[in-house]
Amino acid sequence: MWVRCNPNPKGKEVGDCVIRAISIALHLSWHEVFDDLCALASQECDMPNADAVWGKYLYQRGFEPFLLPNACPACVTVREFTRRFPKGTYIIGTGDHAVCVIDGSFYDSWDSGLQTASFFWRI
Repeated sequence: MWVRCNPNPKGKEVGDCVIRAISIALHLSWHEVFDDLCALASQECDMPNADAVWGKYLYQRGFEPFLLPNACPACVTVREFTRRFPKGTYIIGTGDHAVCVIDGSFYDSWDSGLQTASFFWRI
């Protein structure tokens, strides 16, 4: 089930999905996640929303990475993922979007349920 949620303090919905998803999953403020990712990105000489940067951030906080088949018919949408994994906290990556899943609901500023998941992180 989709739950409308946008921790961006100015209500923006574009370009910060990684920050929003992590903020929701870790119960941190948008600014705290943004600052943490920017500091790590500077160390890595990369962008804060690069998969390698936010992946390292999640790994350092105890999340475990998993791959999903991203070619249909074996592909898994965000909505299907919530049915398959009804318990726990996850961050799903679709290739160009990130969304938080908590106990069978996905939290996002828009209904991203039809996006195809490529990988996920589980805490």
